[in-house]
Amino acid sequence: MENLAVTDSTFEQNVLNSKGLVMVDFWAAWCMPCLILGPIIEEIAHEKKDSVKVLKLNVDENPQTSMKYQVMSIPTVMLFKDGKPVETFIGVQPKAVYERAVEIHSGK
Repeated sequence: MENLAVTDSTFEQNVLNSKGLVMVDFWAAWCMPCLILGPIIEEIAHEKKDSVKVLKLNVDENPQTSMKYQVMSIPTVMLFKDGKPVETFIGVQPKAVYERAVEIHSGK
């Protein structure tokens, strides 16, 4: 799977200017729940690649975007549709929760 990291400097181009659905996983290397969630997010990226673009943002390396979207705890997963946030999940959720959100917001 192509693991797309997004940064403060590329967030606007890769997320806000994107048409369709984008899932952003806000994470950090020291965060154990983030490491548990990682493989789930990667599965969704692979299985739902026709419905959603999946990106990961390291909050330690990219504090501006994290602050802008008020990410106070990680992992936080945000869904953006046509550049606008439409749903936010805080903490590790079952894979089905993310899949359902992708289906609802993508129509696929």
